Amino acid sequence: MRVVLVDSGGANIGSVRYALQRLGVDAQLSGDGDVIRRADRVILPGVGAAAAAMRRLRELDLVPTLVSLDRPLLGICLGMQLLFESSEEGDVPCLGLLPGRVRRMAAAPGIRIPHMGWNRLRTSRTSRLLDGVADDAQAYFVHGYAADIGEATVAACEHGATFSAVVQRGDIAGAQFHPERSGRVGQRLLANFLGVA
Repeated sequence: MRVVLVDSGGANIGSVRYALQRLGVDAQLSGDGDVIRRADRVILPGVGAAAAAMRRLRELDLVPTLVSLDRPLLGICLGMQLLFESSEEGDVPCLGLLPGRVRRMAAAPGIRIPHMGWNRLRTSRTSRLLDGVADDAQAYFVHGYAADIGEATVAACEHGATFSAVVQRGDIAGAQFHPERSGRVGQRLLANFLGVA
């Protein structure tokens, strides 16, 4: 199986690659559209700001590649946010593969932003991504922006407000949490995406 990690400049690329190696998959890191189109599975990792990440994807001319991709695509953390139409973070248009806008999370008494740490997933509909993952399983989050609950939401999480933690529509999927830092839950989600569970 050919798995490609999109070279989006995210700081989590190395840890995602290592998590895939633990599953027996040696993913190729690439910013080349031809290499990405030939992959069996594509992963868009991301840590940082939406505007900078979209600027990098445009500089590499990867927006048309990702928008027209006919392979399963998984966005991780910021990579998931980039799948949506737009983000309040820098007021930037994103890939538009999923409907909705990513919004800044609101701080409140007892609610610190960014949201950092372990939190519970609440499954809202069945998805092959979550096969073998118990409802109320915990995953590790680090983010200050989040996608609202929408038609693509398969699992939600609450931190002040409820937001999309896992999304999927057809072959387009995303995890707001970091599977590479979420122990068995994260490994299972990655294995399900790759079809090696």
